[in-house]
Amino acid sequence: MNRTALAEFLRLRRAKLRPEDVGLYAGLRRRAPGLRREEVARLEQQRAPQPSEQLLAALAGALRLTESEREYLFNVAGRTAPVADPRNTAEQAAPTLLRALPFVTGAPAVIVSNLGDVLVKNDLARALCGDPSHSTGLARSETYRWFTEPAWRRHWAEQDRARQSRYRVAALRAAYGSMGPRSRAGELVRALQEASEEFARLWELHEVASCAADHLTLVHPSLGEIELERHSLFAEDRSQALVVLLPKPGSESERKIRLLGERENGLVPAPREEIPGSGRLAGELPVIRGAG
Repeated sequence: MNRTALAEFLRLRRAKLRPEDVGLYAGLRRRAPGLRREEVARLEQQRAPQPSEQLLAALAGALRLTESEREYLFNVAGRTAPVADPRNTAEQAAPTLLRALPFVTGAPAVIVSNLGDVLVKNDLARALCGDPSHSTGLARSETYRWFTEPAWRRHWAEQDRARQSRYRVAALRAAYGSMGPRSRAGELVRALQEASEEFARLWELHEVASCAADHLTLVHPSLGEIELERHSLFAEDRSQALVVLLPKPGSESERKIRLLGERENGLVPAPREEIPGSGRLAGELPVIRGAG
């Protein structure tokens, strides 16, 4: 149980809510169902014993935590925290995700750890934003490079960078809650706190997020901005994810992804027609045109 992290998280999450949102005023003068103000006060003052799962569930409901925040709350309280598979190191991608990767065609795809380590990229992902395989140590983490190598951010549109910073810190906090301060996550956090004032400031917000569907705008050196949706398939222990970046069908970004694929020896199939009224694309074969 991490009493300090638990106390800070509870105080900050409660401070973000309006009094009318929940039965927890700043001075704990009211009650929420399943909670006693004395219990919550002792937790915030680091004087309480380990909270029960029932108390944590009541807190999560009263504070209106997201799924990721609820998981983090249980983890720092030492209750039912998911344990990452030790075989899934920064050098080894999860076998299930490796089997799935070849089935992703026509879109950039990458297997990434919960610490931002890029484990495997398909050719289209490398063509879109480079190949980090030369990086070693903490620099294997995109999160580490994001806050320590300003040039790395050139792959993202300027208007998207502030949101990316908050997302990366929130995702790292989720991993930190699961793995603990003595893990590689803890090492990464300590290194970034020393290296980056921006990271240190965002870390104090105690925001928590998991790798989930998101929108982002990447910048290619010759093709310019490419708008993509990020979709993630998690390994069973959620320590890794297969991330697929999809452009909106029929968009200029889709055209750019197709062009990028053609440059990489025809990785991207010909565009498919939309089935009228269905919103889905038909699996057409490429049209072969004769000479003359």
